Amino acid sequence: MEILFTLSLIVLSMAVSLGVGSSTIAIVNFFKAIADGAIDESERKMMGVTYIVLRVAMVLILVMYATQLMYGYAGVPTAYFGTTLAYAMGVLIAVLYTNAVLMTYRIMPSTFGPAIQAGSWYTLGVMVAMMSVGVVHYPLLAFVFGYAAAITLAIAVVNLGMTYLKHRK
Repeated sequence: MEILFTLSLIVLSMAVSLGVGSSTIAIVNFFKAIADGAIDESERKMMGVTYIVLRVAMVLILVMYATQLMYGYAGVPTAYFGTTLAYAMGVLIAVLYTNAVLMTYRIMPSTFGPAIQAGSWYTLGVMVAMMSVGVVHYPLLAFVFGYAAAITLAIAVVNLGMTYLKHRK
């Protein structure tokens, strides 16, 4: 039973790494695609492949997170069940899914959507890194302020990048 839990942690870490990397590529592809003012078919296809990889990472993360929650509720001793980190990861996963759906249906504007995804992915990457070194207990307010700072920074970087690219042509 402990081996399955350990495997789920390993897959979760790998899926978050895949998601963080794919998110970075998605933002870079997005900047490259809008640099000339229009997203052509080849750029759209390349971005589509990146989005598929992101979706695979998101599904793996959700399944592994749910697996770990089930172990925790079943009474299997886990390193972070019931901690701030576990709750914060749940919030981040919910934000990633909600924002992805809103962006897919073009409800979330490009001013915020890509930045929320990037900020959420990077925050999730930091959380998994913290988990790997045993930092699982911290004030919830620390997470809220850190996440808000990450989102604010991502919004600033993405929008400054888009503004620069639009005015450069």
